[in-house]
Amino acid sequence: MKTLTVRLGRRTYPIHVGTDLLADADLLTPHIDGRQVMVISNNTVGPMYLDKLHRGLQRFDVFTHMIPDGESYKNLDVLEDVFDRMLEIPCSRQCTVIALGGGVVGDIAGFAAACYQRGIPFIQAPTTLLAQVDSSVGGKTAVNHRLGKNMIGALYQPRAVIADTATLETLPDNEFSAGLAEVIKYGLIRDPEFFVWLESNIDALRRRDHEALTHAIERSCRNKAEIVAMDEHETDIRALLNLGHTFGHAIEAATQYKSWLHGEAVAVGMLMAADLSRRLGDLQERDVERIKDLLQRTGLPTHPPKEMTPDTFERYMAVDKKVVDGRVRLVLLKRPGRAYVGDEYGFKALRDTLAAFQMAV
Repeated sequence: MKTLTVRLGRRTYPIHVGTDLLADADLLTPHIDGRQVMVISNNTVGPMYLDKLHRGLQRFDVFTHMIPDGESYKNLDVLEDVFDRMLEIPCSRQCTVIALGGGVVGDIAGFAAACYQRGIPFIQAPTTLLAQVDSSVGGKTAVNHRLGKNMIGALYQPRAVIADTATLETLPDNEFSAGLAEVIKYGLIRDPEFFVWLESNIDALRRRDHEALTHAIERSCRNKAEIVAMDEHETDIRALLNLGHTFGHAIEAATQYKSWLHGEAVAVGMLMAADLSRRLGDLQERDVERIKDLLQRTGLPTHPPKEMTPDTFERYMAVDKKVVDGRVRLVLLKRPGRAYVGDEYGFKALRDTLAAFQMAV
C-alpha cells in the first residue's frame, strides 16, 4: 500500500492506494466519528463490493442507499432521494457517509454529506480509475443541471480516500480508457517526465499491468494532492486541472450526459485545447500529434460528436463555471508538461479550432 497526503492544515487527509483495502478496518475506523455509517453506491458497484466493505465496518451500524448508474443521474432528483433515505433512518450529525463507486457516486455522496445537517464526515472509496486519480481527491462535489455540468455543488473535503486497485479488475474497457484520459492530463499540465513515461507505457497500462497501473495512480494522485494543497479553492494553479474540461463539459451537456463518458469528452477537449494552443503559436504541430497519438493508443476518441457545431460548443461553454466577466477562461499548453490559464486567445482562433474539429468528424 502507498499512502499520500493532501495537506490542508486541520483538514489534512490521507490517500491510500493499494490492493484489497476496502475490508481493512484499520484504514476506515480512524475516520468515522459515531456509530452510524451510510454507504452510498450504485446498482452496478454495490453488488460487487458492498460485502467486502461491510467486513471492515462490523463494529458500526451500517445503512446503504443505491442510486442509478450513469452520469445522467447526477442530478437534484437523485440527490433528494439520498436525503429522503438519510432522514428516514434517521442519520445523526455523527453519521459518516462512505462513497463507494465512481465519480458520479462520489460527487453525489460528497455533496449530500456537505449539505446534510450543514455537513457530516465522509470517506471516498473510489472504484473507477477516473475517480481514483481525480474526482475523489480535492473535495469538489456537485450535481449537473440540464444547462451545464457540475453547476450546483460545494467544495467539501473527505476524511480519507481509499483507492482499492482490485476494483479496477472488473472495470469495463471503455471506462478504464476514460480514466486514463485524466492520467494523461497530469502529464500535460505539469509533469513532462510522466507524459514521456506514459508514451512508453500506455500499452502496459491498457493491459492493466499491476506495476504500471500502481505507478500511474500514485503519480497522478501525488500531482493532484500537491495542486490541491497549494490552491484548495481554485483561485490560481488548481484551475490547470481543468485542461480539456470546458470543451469536454460542452460535449457532455449537449449529449445530455447519456452517450459520452466524462473521460472520453475530456480527451477530445484536451486535443482541442492543444489545437488552439498551436494556433496561438505555443505548441508545435509535432506536439499536437504526440498528444493525439497517445489518446488514440489509449482507445479514446479524438473528435467530438458530429452534431456538435461551433455554435453548439459556444452555447454550452458560455455557462461553464470557468466563465469570468463574460469571458471563457481556458487551460492551454505552452508545451507538454506546462499549462497555463488564459482568456486572451481571441475569438477567431477559438472559432477556427471549433470549425476544424467539426470538419474532421
